[in-house]
Amino acid sequence: MDKATNHPYDELLAAYSAGSLPLSQALCVSAHLENCKSCGQKLQRLNRVGSQLMQQLKPARASEQLKNRLLDSLDALTDEAAEHEPTKVDPSVPRCLHQFIDSNYNDLAWKRVSADIHSVELCRDSNGAKVELLKIKPGGSATTHTHLGDEYTVILEGSFSDEGGLYRQGDFMVRTDNDQHTPVATQDRECICLAVTEGPIQFTGLVSRLLNPFIRRGYA
Repeated sequence: MDKATNHPYDELLAAYSAGSLPLSQALCVSAHLENCKSCGQKLQRLNRVGSQLMQQLKPARASEQLKNRLLDSLDALTDEAAEHEPTKVDPSVPRCLHQFIDSNYNDLAWKRVSADIHSVELCRDSNGAKVELLKIKPGGSATTHTHLGDEYTVILEGSFSDEGGLYRQGDFMVRTDNDQHTPVATQDRECICLAVTEGPIQFTGLVSRLLNPFIRRGYA
């Protein structure tokens, strides 16, 4: 039975299958797929369609220079893998995040965002999107906000609710600059999310929105 009840839209899965998604969005889709059998089955069908289309294409002759560069790259990857001993990562951490997490969530360098929220930045995508983990304490909430750009979120542990409903482990959400929400973690346990933001958040409260210029500068 799937843990997730909120899923990536079909166009996003198709782009993931084609390998055309930015790294940041692909990480969120990968994390979701580990908890969603139905999306995994959709992806298999998309991959089969893509494979059939590729077979219909006429092969192009590659230059010797391109072949040599590819072989050199494969050798470098093999050497790098041999130099690094495998680490034991907690099985609760999605496989796509093992490149950023050596053992478990507790060992990360969490930074305090507010009394209820801590975060740790994992990387920045080439398109400028920020990839981070957010940890909300049980019953904790974020200030009501919108976004200057799309936000992709996958729940890794726990659950939270906002104006759109209740979201649990594996759920995948997209919020655009037209959405305003106030995430609140459930009381039973802390909530850990993988979040990708393509622009800074914008507080909408009468007092909190005074912080928006500082948030925009801090996002860069």
